Amino acid sequence: MTPVIVLNEPLSQVSLLLVSSAMAFIAVALLLFSFQLAQLSKVEGVVPVSKLERTGFVVLIFGTVVLGIGVVLRGVAAGRVPWANMYEFAISTAFLILVVYLSAMKIKDLRFIATFISGFILVILFAAVSLFYVEVKTLMPALQSYWLVIHVVVAVLATGFFTVAAGLHIAYLVKASNRAKNLMDRFPSLEVLERLAYRFNVVGFVQWSFTLIAGAIWAERAWHRYWGWDTKEVWTFIIWTLYAGYLHAMATRGWNGKRAAWLGLIAFFAVIFNFTIVNLFFKGLHVYSGL
Repeated sequence: MTPVIVLNEPLSQVSLLLVSSAMAFIAVALLLFSFQLAQLSKVEGVVPVSKLERTGFVVLIFGTVVLGIGVVLRGVAAGRVPWANMYEFAISTAFLILVVYLSAMKIKDLRFIATFISGFILVILFAAVSLFYVEVKTLMPALQSYWLVIHVVVAVLATGFFTVAAGLHIAYLVKASNRAKNLMDRFPSLEVLERLAYRFNVVGFVQWSFTLIAGAIWAERAWHRYWGWDTKEVWTFIIWTLYAGYLHAMATRGWNGKRAAWLGLIAFFAVIFNFTIVNLFFKGLHVYSGL
């Protein structure tokens, strides 16, 4: 007997309020990080103790917690995991990117890309709230599978690692251009930036590879074929190929420096294109924008 799922739109509105509140907190954090960067660019010698930066991270962490609660409440309101449409994809992706970044901060000092991360998250949440919001709905039959949890979680985690790597690529290119010299002198060396970006991309690539495999298995269960040249399948493979090319060029060809950074960013732009343009404007079995 199929269980009855009760949709709770009022609770979804509470979730929306929390997501909007998280967006406000992250906007404040972005301003604090930006002011901090502006101050550092004008100071030579010893860097002063940064109250702005510390406050920014406190606000960012608080915003992440509020966003996480908002994502959970959306799932409760829908009676399922909150990954059935563009709005739910966007808020869940934003939350897990922040979790990846803040968790990575425990291992490596990545404060210097906080402006990029918070700005990118702010764009995602703004698009989610203003463009992608839809009322809670039941899952279509093809999505009613435990593979939804496995496939989407790994894909979003991979996106989190790719996002951090993209921030490192941008920092590399800015530092290599010798612009904002006072500021960039306080960031890690080019070699360190390149090595960190490579490591984050390696982890993301492994997860994306699993995403591709899990997607094929799920497709066989849902549509009785592993591969059908669907638009989403093709772009998932294109992204895999771009990151594979980046890793291969770095590991075996010595293709590093600015060329590698640009290739890493091109691969990341393909991820964004897959998430936005493909979902919104292309037709196929995998397009679940809900709009």
